[in-house]
Amino acid sequence: MKNQKIIFWVTTVIIFLMEGVMPAFTSQTEMAKEGIKHLGYPEYFGNALVVFKVVGALLLIIPQVPKRIKEWAYAGFAFDFIFASISHFAVDGFNFQSFFPLIILAILLVSYYSYHQLNSASTHSK
Repeated sequence: MKNQKIIFWVTTVIIFLMEGVMPAFTSQTEMAKEGIKHLGYPEYFGNALVVFKVVGALLLIIPQVPKRIKEWAYAGFAFDFIFASISHFAVDGFNFQSFFPLIILAILLVSYYSYHQLNSASTHSK
């Protein structure tokens, strides 16, 4: 149980930092704006994406958030990473930038699995 908590918190904090904190501080830089434009998306899409990422990251990291809401946040991030990877593959071909969202998706899946393991353990111990 202790290992599962460590795995959950480490993976969830990584998602929180990479998908909540970093976008909040870097989304208005020229590099970020150019990245969205490079993929063929309008600037407003990048702004909306950042809002959803920050909200989703907060939903994952705050323990009091109801389970059903966390499920939606996990699903939203999964779609985000899958479609980010598809966008990069379509525009840039096969390179690290195209695979990176899938690496983050793997971290998200570990967080999701450990989240359910912890909830299953706490349900059985009651």
